Amino acid sequence: MKKKLSLIVLTSAITITTLTACGNNEGTKDKAAKPAETNPSANVKTLRFATWDTGDALKIEQDIAKKFEANHPGTVVQVEAYADGFDQKLAAGFGATNPPDVMYMWDFPTYHQSLEPLGSYADGDKDLKKDDFYKGLFNYATIDNKLYGIPAGFTTRVMYYNKKIFDNAKVPYPKDGWTWDEFQEITKKLTDKANKQYGFGVRAENDTYDLQGFVWSNGGSYISDDGKTINGFMNSKATAGAIQIFGDMLKNGSAVLAGGKGQQSGEDIFKAGKIAMWESGIWPLESFKQAGIDVGTVEMPAFPGKPVKGVIAESALSIAKDSKQKDLAWEFIKYYVGSEAIKMRVADLPVRGSVVNELKKDQDPLYKPFYTMLQRSDNSPAFLLNAKWNEINRQLSAAVEAVVQGSSAQDALDQAVKDSERYLK
Repeated sequence: MKKKLSLIVLTSAITITTLTACGNNEGTKDKAAKPAETNPSANVKTLRFATWDTGDALKIEQDIAKKFEANHPGTVVQVEAYADGFDQKLAAGFGATNPPDVMYMWDFPTYHQSLEPLGSYADGDKDLKKDDFYKGLFNYATIDNKLYGIPAGFTTRVMYYNKKIFDNAKVPYPKDGWTWDEFQEITKKLTDKANKQYGFGVRAENDTYDLQGFVWSNGGSYISDDGKTINGFMNSKATAGAIQIFGDMLKNGSAVLAGGKGQQSGEDIFKAGKIAMWESGIWPLESFKQAGIDVGTVEMPAFPGKPVKGVIAESALSIAKDSKQKDLAWEFIKYYVGSEAIKMRVADLPVRGSVVNELKKDQDPLYKPFYTMLQRSDNSPAFLLNAKWNEINRQLSAAVEAVVQGSSAQDALDQAVKDSERYLK
């Protein structure tokens, strides 16, 4: 209703202004019309789209923007690549009430107050075909029962393995349903320290978000379901036990630390054939294939007697609340999450069931584990449960880093809880 009233007021204002101008000076009419007639660019609408992607992914997004422009004459999509400075530039844009119209988004707890709620758009536009999306993906873009983003891409996390290393050691490839005990036995068999070859790589700086799948799989959690309590959750035996595995593997030498200051990334070590297994999302798959690695994927191991749990990393598209052209922004989002654009974005896993079925992604041995893990990703991440999670997470991150440097997970997490509880008051 407010939108309709605004339109009426705006239309009336334009009419009055036009009549006034005609009454004051008929002779200026032709002059006033000239800029639009002689300069077509005066009518061009510029839609700003901010992304954190770079390289090949950015090129694909620029190509999608061109396709949209071709289908919407008079529109220019200005792709703004913020890269590593994404959060800073986005926050600055919101602060200055000059944000991009459309933007990639994942941190909805931090930014949702600056975003346009999209529930009425998504439910009221049959062209979106909302039922074609994997339903759970919308949960990650929902705050206080309001939808602020449309899923564009996602990944779950799987275990990559180098088949050549397994073949050389005559170790069978891992299969879905394997356990963490089996995983650790395999890493020992595939470690050859004399040749600087290890069974697994442990990140020097782990993202605590990504570790949640392991923690949930062991029956642990960082925080209570109501988001109010961390004592007894973040430092529970189940949570500590899941994280301690990585510290233990580094101590017994079956894993190597990767990606620290001055160290190669885990992906590069995997491509060099020096680690047999590497845990990650969809991102490095193409680079592994291009490097000539005979790579396989398998779902994450299970703790004995417990179901495997996964965590979703999702990218969605949002509209700024301060955007002056929200209808055009919505049209761009619809195109971006449509079948044609999804097929162009080869680095993302399709968010639509129809595209997955058409491309048979869930039947491809390399991609199937990602979709299996999607079915196992029904827990709520901690950052969606507490508005002050970023403050709490600093202590948790320090604890996890201490564990891979040799500290006891239980001691480090007990300290993290003590240092964090003030944020819950």
